[in-house]
Amino acid sequence: MGRVSKKSFKRSTRPRAKSMITDCEIQPLLNSDLSRTSLAENGFIFKYDSENSDLENNKAPTTHSKANELLYPYYLRYARHSETLSFSLDYDILNRPKFYRKLQPYIPLGDTITTEPYTQNSVITIFSIWNTIMGTSILAMPWSVEQAGLVMGLFLMFLIAGLCLYTSNCILKVQVLHGNDTGEVAQLSRKLLGPWAEVISKLFSFMILLGANIVYWILMSNFLYYSVGYFHDFFFADEHTGAFEFNTTKLLCPSNAAYNNATVSATRPWTLYEKIWDLHTTVPVFLIAIVAPLLNFRSATFFTKFNCLGTLSVLYLFFFVIIKSYSWGINVSTPVVAGSTDYSELYKNTFPATSGMLTLSMFIHNIIITIMRNNEHQKHNGRDLSIAFSLVLFTYILIGITFYVCFPLAKSCIEDNFLNNFPRTDVFSIIARIFLFFQLLTVYPLISYMLRVQVFAALELSIYPSVLHVIALNCLVIIICVLFAIFMPHIGTVIRFSGAICGFVYIYTLPTMLHLSSQNRRNLLTIGSIIFHVSISILGLANLIAQFLV
Repeated sequence: MGRVSKKSFKRSTRPRAKSMITDCEIQPLLNSDLSRTSLAENGFIFKYDSENSDLENNKAPTTHSKANELLYPYYLRYARHSETLSFSLDYDILNRPKFYRKLQPYIPLGDTITTEPYTQNSVITIFSIWNTIMGTSILAMPWSVEQAGLVMGLFLMFLIAGLCLYTSNCILKVQVLHGNDTGEVAQLSRKLLGPWAEVISKLFSFMILLGANIVYWILMSNFLYYSVGYFHDFFFADEHTGAFEFNTTKLLCPSNAAYNNATVSATRPWTLYEKIWDLHTTVPVFLIAIVAPLLNFRSATFFTKFNCLGTLSVLYLFFFVIIKSYSWGINVSTPVVAGSTDYSELYKNTFPATSGMLTLSMFIHNIIITIMRNNEHQKHNGRDLSIAFSLVLFTYILIGITFYVCFPLAKSCIEDNFLNNFPRTDVFSIIARIFLFFQLLTVYPLISYMLRVQVFAALELSIYPSVLHVIALNCLVIIICVLFAIFMPHIGTVIRFSGAICGFVYIYTLPTMLHLSSQNRRNLLTIGSIIFHVSISILGLANLIAQFLV
């Protein structure tokens, strides 16, 4: 297209442009160039993800005609107010970022047409990775320490963090050498290892998202149960209802009633409310009425606006643990209750449960390329990634170790959701549950949306093929989640198995195979490198097998 005359078009006939934000058929929601909100596939909220690893990279690049269609109306507005036109539309759309700045005064508020990639400084990048990795697994961190023992748990935190840092850095290095501007792990796997590796990469990506859905459904059921219970006790208190306290000293040990120091009436018959509102039978089913209507939207843009709740929830839990631990003090003695002694062990044979859970808690490999691609200074990627993992490790140690050391009851009482150790009359835990419920209520639709996009893309369908397709997929996912919430309501077990299975592929195997393949192509492959990287894969396999032995 050449230069355009200002008088060739009438104002009344100019076409309206489509927004690249609101029309997901033009530009999907979580595109790495436009969106800054995403989901972790280990079950946690984070930023700067992209679904282009499974969908957009399989599409043809944007053509000149599509760019013309989007920008032509704004180009005409510029033409009407400019004395001369010093650029060509086709050329400038694809080659001159300053072209968009010329058109910006003529673009209505809310329309976004720029295709300039979003960049961020190192500080934002570091905290983006921290926010990406951190999530609801923080609720199970004290339990993971209890499963391994104090010293072994601390050792495993450093070990798993180091392995995850190394393998994610391997992915970044391979991307620099063999990737492109839009590729992800799946595309690297296809290029360096073959189509089978791409299929495996996408398959385990589905499994990670499904595992996140399951964990979130279990947690939402738990938070909804206790939140409703709070209001019930507040408005319908009886002689069995305890007084609400802001910093109660009462704690629960659901796994062993002998250790409870809270008043519990075990012989009291169930009321009608307790029969209808049961945590492990009816609440997961009632939750469908709240969540299901949120899953069938064509776009999940609305829910991305609440991504900041993820950071706020982590900060709240951080201060929650610090305040409670300070009130308890250090408790590393061996309490004797009912004639039995419970030791604060330094090592336990059940440590594989900790390694499996930590594997998922440090997981970021499937989207690390997208996050680091937005880093303003690419030469600092390795440094920024190391700092981010150090912050994650520090957060996990501070919450997991602090809660474990200060917990005043037997350490075996620590639950895989440490909020379950607090009675429903504790105000701080009530606030945490209500806050986390609404936070997860905005995250679950995003995870389901990403799962839908990846599944339909694998089936070579559009993002929203039809209402029936979407409802059928959502029903299948919800049924699986409800069954887990009823028959396996233990997030520690779900996290450690999904972490061990998916981590074996995405953390311990694919990155090392990509690294070895890259070295082989550059004639740099050595025996020592083969032994070292194969050992990492064997370690991941041993971690997976060990989950079935504890």
